[in-house]
Amino acid sequence: MKKTLLATILMLGSFGSYASELPKHWGYAGEGSPEHWSEISTDFSLCQTGKNQSPIDIHGAMQVKHEALSVIYPNDIKQKIVNNGHAIQVNVEPGNTLNLDGMTFALQQFHFHTPSENTINGESFPMEVHLVHANDKGELTVLAIMFKEGKENAELASAWSVLPQKENETHDLAKAIDLNALLPNNKNYYRFSGSLTTPPCSEGVRWLVMKDQVTVSTQQIAALKAALHHTNNRPIQPLNGRVIID
Repeated sequence: MKKTLLATILMLGSFGSYASELPKHWGYAGEGSPEHWSEISTDFSLCQTGKNQSPIDIHGAMQVKHEALSVIYPNDIKQKIVNNGHAIQVNVEPGNTLNLDGMTFALQQFHFHTPSENTINGESFPMEVHLVHANDKGELTVLAIMFKEGKENAELASAWSVLPQKENETHDLAKAIDLNALLPNNKNYYRFSGSLTTPPCSEGVRWLVMKDQVTVSTQQIAALKAALHHTNNRPIQPLNGRVIID
């Protein structure tokens, strides 16, 4: 993935202004819904023609010993929360990293989907967060965490108290979300090759999906939906023979 493309896709907030120059906006309903993304721009053709698209249903995973999750997430990195019209996204300053395949991937941003985009053995979850990392070649790794309904997620509570309610509304987070605390205790994950789940649906993305879930309250789920005014999950895409590693 070239760095010029990376500059466009890392900040999902940039899609709002980009899409406004097109005949139709991309979104999750009506003429801009996922089944029409490829019709909006030729740049989005992979959304229809791609063979390694995300999200997927994770099932029939092959049990292969893979490297342990290796992240360095300091809890003092400044964060800003923004409603970009497509997702609630948290932009971060440099300093968070993920190590994979002998390479270092720097966290660019993370954003929330409701309901989940990926599913596990056919099960959907009320919320999913995608932590988007890039290496110095512009290659992407997305670390995904599923949320199940239950106790309030204490780590999200402070950020949720200032959820931006309007498109392009941004707030500095006085208390940064501690990503270490957001991860489940069990750090085992599924791995597969996929794509961005939003236009331009670029492929070649390394996906790591945590096997265990963390909890989020009914009220926190409702607050996210209220801030977005819509659901924001792309439908499940065909595996097309891809192998999922357990």
